Amino acid sequence: MALINRSRPRAQVHLVHAHEEERVPQTGAVRSVQEAEVVIPEGLLETVWKPEYLERLARAYWRHINRATLGLIRIVYTEDARAAVLLTRRLPLLRFHAPDYETSADEGCVTWRIDRGLLVAREGREGGYLRIRVRRKSDAGATPGMAKVDVQLEVRNFYPWLRGSGRFARFGAWVYGQTQLRLHVLVCNAFLRSLSRLDLPPSRVGALAGETVPEGEVV
Repeated sequence: MALINRSRPRAQVHLVHAHEEERVPQTGAVRSVQEAEVVIPEGLLETVWKPEYLERLARAYWRHINRATLGLIRIVYTEDARAAVLLTRRLPLLRFHAPDYETSADEGCVTWRIDRGLLVAREGREGGYLRIRVRRKSDAGATPGMAKVDVQLEVRNFYPWLRGSGRFARFGAWVYGQTQLRLHVLVCNAFLRSLSRLDLPPSRVGALAGETVPEGEVV
């Protein structure tokens, strides 16, 4: 749809204060959240507020990762998994289960549960996830003809391999915070800013193509 794929800005994006941990703990899970408020014409929002576009938003995120790393990180799709690999499948940085989608009249989210990977410590192979959530906000305070949407990226229950353990954990936590975590935050915030163009490419899988959600129903 040409309306969605134009390179010029179609929406306004305002980053919300990031909730990433300022101090990476030496033990336990790490959480990182980046969030933005997107102001979009009401008519355009009605065009894209469909399950199909939640899947396209997910596709846009992975495409952004590939572009932001100059092609070094590739996304490999299989029937039951997704993997972020460093150039080759032999170097899987993060492997996820197939995404879970939840949609309702005012909210949608896609969740990739972490399986394993070179960046994940052994104890973090269960329970961790990456999630993108979108939520329509009330019209209060909105400019006439415009609507507001919250977009949030969250990593929860992640155990970084780079942090290490034991005596190394204190230094490892600092190294992780200054490298992998910092890069993740920069890339995610850049992705949120890129939503001003609403360039949401078709999904490679198309699991939600053509689906509609009756008001109040969750699928």
